[in-house]
Amino acid sequence: MAEKRDYYEVLGVQKGASEDEIKKAYRTCAKKYHPDLHPGDKECEEKFKEVNEAYEVLSDKQKRARYDQFGHAGVDSNYGAGGAAGGSPFGQGFDMDDIFSSIFGGFGGRRSNNANAPMRGSDVEANVVISFEESAKGCEKEISYNCVTTCSECHGTGAKEGTHPKTCSACGGSGRVTISQRTPFGVVQTQRTCDACHGKGKIIDSPCRRCGGSGRQRKTKKIDITIPAGIRDQQILNVSGRGNAGYNNGPAGDLHVYVSVRPHVLFQRRGDDIWCDYTVTFSEAALGCELVVPTIDGDVSYKIPEGTQPGDVFKLKGRGFPRLGSRGRGDQYVKIVVEVPKGLNGKQKDMLKQLDSLKGDKNYPQKKNFLEKLKRIRKN
Repeated sequence: MAEKRDYYEVLGVQKGASEDEIKKAYRTCAKKYHPDLHPGDKECEEKFKEVNEAYEVLSDKQKRARYDQFGHAGVDSNYGAGGAAGGSPFGQGFDMDDIFSSIFGGFGGRRSNNANAPMRGSDVEANVVISFEESAKGCEKEISYNCVTTCSECHGTGAKEGTHPKTCSACGGSGRVTISQRTPFGVVQTQRTCDACHGKGKIIDSPCRRCGGSGRQRKTKKIDITIPAGIRDQQILNVSGRGNAGYNNGPAGDLHVYVSVRPHVLFQRRGDDIWCDYTVTFSEAALGCELVVPTIDGDVSYKIPEGTQPGDVFKLKGRGFPRLGSRGRGDQYVKIVVEVPKGLNGKQKDMLKQLDSLKGDKNYPQKKNFLEKLKRIRKN
């Protein structure tokens, strides 16, 4: 077996990375190598498995602690010194789970010495794309995703219909066997995975034709989820119990739904506030006017005062996004853009020249201040 890469290297993070950094790195790598995006690409499939294996260890505090101290040997009892499968850095017959169990009282050990104990299924991920308005109002969405379920034919036993798994005679159903070794210090007993049943505790003579004896099958599921009002782009919704099926009647994992919000043609979200630009003519800005402003709740009227300047911003209170998990809403901010007219005819130009000849300094205080500053600069 090829030597495994360092899990931190696989995810592209430093050894002291935080949980959020590890989660973000995993999501980036998983998207990059996801088999659905690279159908038939064996290299991407292997890298995707490698990324998931790294995340499974580094996202678990106990497994990560073992990995940081002992490397791959701390989390994989089949991984020996020098990266060879089937060996052990502590000698033949030793098992990492037994070592950790004896030292730390079960910290980092197997879920149970009982091979048939219930075990929770792993989590799965799915993506959903919603509109800007749906993120503001909330919505119901049907999503489709792949997950592992209990085999519908054998109901999880792995045995052909009409037959049943047999208890392994080599280990008595425990999935582990005791090995006695004579050492200079006396006889030492250790436990390791049973070779006959490979740790399952049961032997299947006639495997189920549908699942091949695994008791599990991959299916595509569809479910309806409720997306709350105010959700942000790239937030994750957790749907409990909708992930991969557990083992030995253990609970299913969870479904993590990544929400993507499509950009809006007019609006931008900043926190819980909404921003937009509104274009007015020169005369509307100079004389003031009543605007019909679009909001996520519909159009509203707003009167801008005469002398409104380009870049002025006014606020529509409570017209922003609902604050997720609390009461209240953000605001909507509207930035004024003054459009300078183009393609004027002769008459229009004459009228503007006449207006310009009638102007006074008090009509253009900003320009007056600018010219005064310019004069002082030139004098110096």
